[in-house]
Amino acid sequence: MVLSLENIAIYRDKRLLLKVNARVEKGQVLTIMGPSGAGKSTLLQAIAGQLQSPFSLTGDIKINDVAITGIDAHLRKVGIMFQDALLFEHMTVGENIAFAMPASRKETKQARNNAINKLLAAVELEGVARRAVNTLSGGQQARVSLIRTLASQPQVVLLDEPFSKLDLALRSQIRSWTFDQLKSRGIPAVLVTHDKDDALAAGGEVIELLLC
Repeated sequence: MVLSLENIAIYRDKRLLLKVNARVEKGQVLTIMGPSGAGKSTLLQAIAGQLQSPFSLTGDIKINDVAITGIDAHLRKVGIMFQDALLFEHMTVGENIAFAMPASRKETKQARNNAINKLLAAVELEGVARRAVNTLSGGQQARVSLIRTLASQPQVVLLDEPFSKLDLALRSQIRSWTFDQLKSRGIPAVLVTHDKDDALAAGGEVIELLLC
């Protein structure tokens, strides 16, 4: 998968907020930095198809050279991770992951459970599928949030400061896990962050937005 942002311009009430041109190859992470109000999260909303008035967009957003700019958000296959894990507390860990999986009549319950356990094993959380999410630590919840995003089989992943609420040691660990998972699956990603260490760890292009 390749994400292309071609001549993207976002306006607020017809006033230019930002301009971006970028190409994110499979497994790479584009980092967006800049002060509050510069439009970092607004750009993610545009990619996800969630841009609302008073914002408007010109240019083309493409996945594998196919324009998705006019496609509804739920059809774009764009996954999002936020600062908070946002797990469903009334569901088990496994149920949270299953909720994100695409529906498939051919897949048996056992096959789905095997897929869930494989995802959990990828982030060293074997055996927690039946646990309540509120019994997990913050770092464990962050990892479950990541694999729930991956379980939706996204073509692109957006990362909206997902590591900002983790302590320093855990932040480095979860960040490495996240980038490794994206790289191994060949998924292009866009990271919004204020942390230069996040940008350095991402290893891709960095775009600094300025206040207009």
